[in-house]
Amino acid sequence: MGETLRFSMREWRIVGVFDAGNTGFNSEIWGDVDQLMQSFRRPVYSSVIFRLRDSSEFEKVKARIEQDPRLALEAKRETKYYADQSEMMAKFLRILGMSLTVIFSFGAVIGAMITMYASVSNRTAEIGTLRSLGFQRRNILYSFIIEAMLLGLTGGCIGLFFASFLQLFTISTLNFQTFSELAFSFALTFEIVWKSLLFSLIMGFVGGVLPAFQAARMNIVEALRAG
Repeated sequence: MGETLRFSMREWRIVGVFDAGNTGFNSEIWGDVDQLMQSFRRPVYSSVIFRLRDSSEFEKVKARIEQDPRLALEAKRETKYYADQSEMMAKFLRILGMSLTVIFSFGAVIGAMITMYASVSNRTAEIGTLRSLGFQRRNILYSFIIEAMLLGLTGGCIGLFFASFLQLFTISTLNFQTFSELAFSFALTFEIVWKSLLFSLIMGFVGGVLPAFQAARMNIVEALRAG
């Protein structure tokens, strides 16, 4: 299959009528080219779309068109064209996503820290018993840190499970660059999964390191008396 190319000077696009299929053309309004040009008072074409027989020839075609002094056109692959159209909205969504991530991550770390402090408080006698049996401070430290990281990993897995259902929905909004509808959906990839799980481990570590140090520094006698 060849690849569709788009040559565009402005946002206006007048295209011929053909089967759009499952493409970006589904969001466009098509009509008779002569009537549309008269309605919008546009005497010339501002966009030309065509498909190459061999998509590997794109760079040669691009160079030939853009170097032609008779033409004032910019050649783009269709994917690049739509990426440029949604660049501002994509940047806004990234900033929004990062902001929400920081806020909720801070809350998750605080929650993990409170949970681990409560765990240390409830297991004082157990900590004293382990220390009296010969376990070192670092053993207590590592055990609580690992416990906190496992809690974080469990929370990350639960979050990914519920987040996976977002793939079933398509969200539409206004593209402020072109004032047209922009639709997008979430895709759960392997990269997102492992980065999310790694992040949950980091949050568990950060939230559990201080309670773990408190547990490791407990005095054996005082811990046994508290039990």
